[in-house]
Amino acid sequence: MTDAFFGNFDLASLSLWLFWIFFALLIFYIQRENMREGYPMENDDGTEAANQGPFPLPEPKTFKLPHGRGEVTFPNGQRENRDVALRQTSKSNGYPLEPTGDPMKDGVGPASWAPRRDAPELDARGHPKIVPLSGLDQFHVGFGRDPRDLPVVAGDGAIVGRVTDMWVDEPEQLVRYLEFVLAPEFGEGTRLVPMTLARIHSNRVAVKSIFGKHFNDVPRHRNSNQVTLLEEDKISAYYGGGTLYASAARQEPQL
Repeated sequence: MTDAFFGNFDLASLSLWLFWIFFALLIFYIQRENMREGYPMENDDGTEAANQGPFPLPEPKTFKLPHGRGEVTFPNGQRENRDVALRQTSKSNGYPLEPTGDPMKDGVGPASWAPRRDAPELDARGHPKIVPLSGLDQFHVGFGRDPRDLPVVAGDGAIVGRVTDMWVDEPEQLVRYLEFVLAPEFGEGTRLVPMTLARIHSNRVAVKSIFGKHFNDVPRHRNSNQVTLLEEDKISAYYGGGTLYASAARQEPQL
């Protein structure tokens, strides 16, 4: 046994070192994959940041999208072509940015939205996930209050319209939006409000984040039977931004 090949070799030490090498390579791989979107990093003014970190960008990879939606390649070097109505409060990075216009319409701060795909989210069968309840024979309100035909009351107490439908995430069996028609004095057409930003009471649906004068500017959805990912982001951002920007008083310290 004195001639054994591994007689004087520490196999336990080799296993430990192989594990640490594998673990380091795994972290390197995962970090680079995480950098496929959002890189290279930029300063607050839109210029490329000097410090990009210790990891290089990964090589471009092409992904085939399901349901015949084509292909996407990341990283692709494309930047968002969008003028943001903000100005810096200091030359140094990291300081707050101030809106220069109407932040709710401009989509900045709490009202910001991401340029998502302008197409509806699909389920596993390739059908739009979020659809009006009125077009689903197999769905009905089984418990709780049915908000349809209830008035919509804004944060300032104005009655801005009436609920006409509920939009359901069919695979999840969950109400995502309420649809309401605007009263003539507040605008025209129908709008959607995220279910999480509406409160259903016995005699009304309260939307406290925005006031009556804001409802006509709520982003519309083009199709009466579906809503795209981009439209969802803009709609939610508008209501969410109203929690801060709807009133100047909301921008002041609360304590």
